[in-house]
Amino acid sequence: MDGRQLLDWYSQHRRSFPWRTPFPRDPYLVLVAEVMLQQTQASRVAELLPRFLARFPRLEDVAAAGEDQVVAAFAGLGYYRRARLLHRLAQQLVQRGWPQDPHQLRQLPGLGPYTAAAVAAFAFGHLTPPVDGNLARIAARLLALPLSAHSAQLRRQATALFSQMAQSQSTPALFEALMDLGATVCRPVSPLCGQCPLAARCLAFQKGRPEDFPLPKPQRARETPTWLALWLENPAGEVLLRPITEPPLQGLWLPPLERGSGEVETRLRRLLGELGLGGEPKAVGRLSHRITHRLITVLVFRLSVPPQVGENGRNGRWVSVEANVPTSSLAYKIARLVAEAESQRSITYG
Repeated sequence: MDGRQLLDWYSQHRRSFPWRTPFPRDPYLVLVAEVMLQQTQASRVAELLPRFLARFPRLEDVAAAGEDQVVAAFAGLGYYRRARLLHRLAQQLVQRGWPQDPHQLRQLPGLGPYTAAAVAAFAFGHLTPPVDGNLARIAARLLALPLSAHSAQLRRQATALFSQMAQSQSTPALFEALMDLGATVCRPVSPLCGQCPLAARCLAFQKGRPEDFPLPKPQRARETPTWLALWLENPAGEVLLRPITEPPLQGLWLPPLERGSGEVETRLRRLLGELGLGGEPKAVGRLSHRITHRLITVLVFRLSVPPQVGENGRNGRWVSVEANVPTSSLAYKIARLVAEAESQRSITYG
């Protein structure tokens, strides 16, 4: 399949992002962008990537930093396991140098088949297609393949199809053209087939059923747990944060959380006991927070503590609200809820 029409379309409709510099690109830029783009919208990465690069201009800077510093620089992106893997990966690359082949890149920690192929293509000119969800969907429609969106068979078919297309054009720009086509025209829902440069070759379009391909991914059962969060503030206005040691927030610092089950009052007492505290926390409110297949309800409580309550390795540490620590958007949601409740109380009783 000739990709000339696709590249012509791309020259007019390509999206502009800070990582889209001329080929071949700086492999460090490509790597950081691709790691951030995992599970995060491109528009959000476009906002935060320049901040990360200002903090860590070179691969060596990431390798030399502490893991907590790298995780903190991912604030606002979520899925912080990526930051820890990027830190490990930077240390290995500084020691061993950059492999340029996608199969060699695949052996590095944290690089799956897509990211390895993307770095090899955009930084080193290899023509192994980086098959993301957009490329898989386009292949399923072009060939009318009744396969699941995340099936290994569909990925293989897409790789074969776009490898053949890339050989005729010899440029990794073809892969970005496909990504943009999938994001803006060959969309999961309501595809704009009348604007597609590949419509004449698309079997799903000819059948009049483009949205039937690919088959939907089997849905994972959604979990709906209820967590308790305790906002502890000392007389200096500092907040107690604790390190989370278990998934899905492992490695992050948040206000003390109780993630068990049972009566709320019993769980709250259990959390206070862990911290060696007494008193009567006041209910602040509730919020919702989504992590992959979990839709979490968080009940937030607040307690002011006397100055003699100190920090230790188990309880965490006191930090200012503005402190740069590796945390989650959940912490910011809790802080906003507490601030809003305090503001409302001041208006009511002030």
